[in-house]
Amino acid sequence: MHDETDEVCAVTASMLGIEQGPVSSAIVRVARAHKLLAGSLLTRLGLYPGQEIVLMLLAESGSTSQRDLVNRLGIHPSTVTKTVQRLERAGFICRTRSSRDARVMLVELTEAGSGLLDRLHGVWAELEEQTVAGLSGAERAELLSLLERLERSISTAPAARPSVARSG
Repeated sequence: MHDETDEVCAVTASMLGIEQGPVSSAIVRVARAHKLLAGSLLTRLGLYPGQEIVLMLLAESGSTSQRDLVNRLGIHPSTVTKTVQRLERAGFICRTRSSRDARVMLVELTEAGSGLLDRLHGVWAELEEQTVAGLSGAERAELLSLLERLERSISTAPAARPSVARSG
């Protein structure tokens, strides 16, 4: 799946000098490389990056509303709608109206989607292994710890909070 935002981010990251943000630049480059690797592995299953997360969430939670998917994934509702539509067209999920509230669309795995999970977990394990192939066990543990700290730091930054008024 081609995303112009990825290209802009990659160009922007490559233009950033060391003084302007070496960590942020590295994060953008690593995220892009990881997405490309994930995409190449997921293609084997007929999936695009991000779709596997939806399938794994549905496997974990069962029938789920699209609104709950938006909240759990933390992405824009239109992105979830597009992903759900593509997965539905591929036959991996189905949508039905809630019997309790006709405004609510419930999403669940189909038999084909459930049948894909073992292979999906295998691809996910392969992605993990290829991602950290050059690191020792201790380095992997340290990297995970540092990434978790970065995530906490970024997610609690004032600009990350929706309640903070943004000007401009």
